[in-house]
Amino acid sequence: MKKLSLLVFTSLLILSCSSDSEDDVTDPGGNGNDPGSTTITYNTHIAPIMSSNCVSCHGSTPNNGASVSLTTYSQVKSAVENNQLIQRINSTQAGYAMPFNGAQLPQTSRDRIEAWRDGGFIE
Repeated sequence: MKKLSLLVFTSLLILSCSSDSEDDVTDPGGNGNDPGSTTITYNTHIAPIMSSNCVSCHGSTPNNGASVSLTTYSQVKSAVENNQLIQRINSTQAGYAMPFNGAQLPQTSRDRIEAWRDGGFIE
């Protein structure tokens, strides 16, 4: 009887740890990872993406052939509105895609940038 009780208890414990919902799943980056579930802001969500992936070429003084700086809110907003930043980060076309000669940004980062635009470019 003790073994049966232990088996039932263990089974219930294991089953209670599972979920059919993905609502609580987030990617390791934190900060409201589902672009549809939170307000995307430049300071919290977009600046870290730019800093980690873009400013090595698109710094305060652009280099390596970069034409624009992406170090401030107004520069990034302008690049989205006027320089096809979203099209370039989503492209796989050689010579056009960004980061230039690098791996494409993760889908979650690209989604955040689009959600930031769609949400009105909140700083």
